[in-house]
Amino acid sequence: MSAVTVAIIDSGANVPHPHLPALAGGIAINFQGQEVADYVDRLGHGTAAAAAIHEKAPQAELYAVKVFDEQLATTVSILVRAIDWASSRGIRIANLSLGTPNDFREPELAPAVARAVERGTIIVSAHEHDGRRWYPGSLDGVVGVVMDADQERETVTLVESGGRTVVRASGYPRPIPGVPPERNLNGISFAVANATGALARALVDHPEVKTAEAAFELLQETASD
Repeated sequence: MSAVTVAIIDSGANVPHPHLPALAGGIAINFQGQEVADYVDRLGHGTAAAAAIHEKAPQAELYAVKVFDEQLATTVSILVRAIDWASSRGIRIANLSLGTPNDFREPELAPAVARAVERGTIIVSAHEHDGRRWYPGSLDGVVGVVMDADQERETVTLVESGGRTVVRASGYPRPIPGVPPERNLNGISFAVANATGALARALVDHPEVKTAEAAFELLQETASD
């Protein structure tokens, strides 16, 4: 059976790393919208997100899609390009440990989400944070994620938020020996990565699952088992 493929749309990734031995490939999309080969992670955020996914789904093939460089900021047009890069290549999951609370961005993001749904790529992204809906994670067809500091890192659960089902996950990445958890990177970004890892692990034996709705059902079955 072919491996589950995951595109990590973030700040790139550095390998080899103690928590991330390898990647299947990667690209960067610069501020001119061009695809370039440099997906070196200069912030550490994408590497930590990829490591959290690899921890839960070590068999998954991970691709770095770099949209952040010197700061955790990008444009919606670059994000759309990144989503399209993943979905046009048949990537099973697109991990977006990012988002925007600006609802006026919905008309720009929704078509990319629709194309991903049509191509069978499942987008995992933040549903809400600090009481505000985020995009594209709150759009139809996306596996939305909420953070719970009390959720164990090893598990995810399904809950209701804003009238829809979402994944609740821990906001902590893989621990660093000797570093207290509260001093490590943490937040909604890593709740998304932990949810992606759980989904990638569950998808191994279920190639037929290609939509957010089917993904929720699979995660529910996995949690019940």
